[in-house]
Amino acid sequence: MKFFRSLYISPRFFAVLVGIIVVFILGFSFPFLVGLGQMLVMALLLLLLLDLLLLYKQSAVTAQRICAEKLSNGDDNEILIRLKNDYNFSIDVSVIDEIPHQFQLRNFLFKEHLHAGQEKTLQYFLRPVRRGEYEFGSINVYVNTVLGLFVRRYEADKSKIVKVYPSYLQLRKYELYAISNRLTELGIKKIRKIGLQQEFEQIKEYVQGDDLRTINWKATARKNNLMTNQYTDEKAQHVYSVIDKGRVMKMPFKGMTLLDYAINSSLVISNIAIQKSDKAGIITFNTKISTLLAADNKQGQMTKVLENLYNQKTAYQESDYEALFMTLRTQLKQRSLVLLYTNFEGLASLERQISYFKGIAKQHLLVVIFFENTELKTLLDSRPTDNEEVYTKAIAQKFAYEKRLVVRELAKYGIHAILTAPENLTVNTINKYLELKARNLI
Repeated sequence: MKFFRSLYISPRFFAVLVGIIVVFILGFSFPFLVGLGQMLVMALLLLLLLDLLLLYKQSAVTAQRICAEKLSNGDDNEILIRLKNDYNFSIDVSVIDEIPHQFQLRNFLFKEHLHAGQEKTLQYFLRPVRRGEYEFGSINVYVNTVLGLFVRRYEADKSKIVKVYPSYLQLRKYELYAISNRLTELGIKKIRKIGLQQEFEQIKEYVQGDDLRTINWKATARKNNLMTNQYTDEKAQHVYSVIDKGRVMKMPFKGMTLLDYAINSSLVISNIAIQKSDKAGIITFNTKISTLLAADNKQGQMTKVLENLYNQKTAYQESDYEALFMTLRTQLKQRSLVLLYTNFEGLASLERQISYFKGIAKQHLLVVIFFENTELKTLLDSRPTDNEEVYTKAIAQKFAYEKRLVVRELAKYGIHAILTAPENLTVNTINKYLELKARNLI
């Protein structure tokens, strides 16, 4: 039974068979074709036998899927399939990888020609848009010889489960650019320090380019050489990414929810904060506080951040900002930078929460991060062609104006705000963090 499950008759066989049948039909009018037809049947049988012998004389095709143990949400993840032909003749192969059902890819097929002994690596990319477990099935390799009458199926790399985590590829990219001092290539602004850094580090000899205001005149007199005070950024400041998991964060953009964009940004900004010697923590909430990971910069903190962000899900209820306010008031003893990821469609939704925002801002440096409606932006850029489209555009302008009013309203109470498109969220959040550090606000 296993033999027959791995053997298929190819379309070429049926084409040849139809041709022989036509020859026999024509034999009714042209009798000499009957003998030709019989010869063709015998030839077909011999070729079938030869094709079987070639395909089954040995198990001679191997396939291996190469992918990471976990995939990065919202990113193109590279998947490789390594093929090897151990036959001593050339073959044609069709490869179907049983990719997880979440991707809904129906026409996923590679066709390749492999020479005797040849190895080949096939490459494709998968972009998941939801966190969780994804299951790969088998790699199915369909092989036929130059005769092409039968197809033999090889099955390799049976079921494998991989987890989709928040965007660790994005984290690595920003970390690499930060280490090589190339963050400006990603849109991160170079922000000039305002005033002196807050922590004294050492006295050193003056070199060209040092701030003249840092000259230590007493040390200069003793050494008979210009000496300057060297300062460093104040370290170990607490940076909390606070994520609203209510219904306002279920809105999709390019397949991903706003919650997932917030999670990816939180992962990156936590890593950047730790790289800057600050301490990073995570808080998530909806009707109650779901996660409270205390800010830290010890080894292993980023692993804790990643694992905590992996299991977060949105809820359909409206989030309880009173619970958030009370938690921040009682649990965060040190003044911290609070990056609050949420969403507002207008002033009415802000007014319900503004009293809690003001309370948080008295104790901490609060930055409210919310999202532009990109569908509205497309509508605003369009040119109306009839009265209905004019009215629709006018309503869109009103909603866009309300978003800007939210920023102004927050600014009235000394609360920082970021209004951003989802795809620019991470860059804009990092820029705000670096700006606040440059201004010595944290």
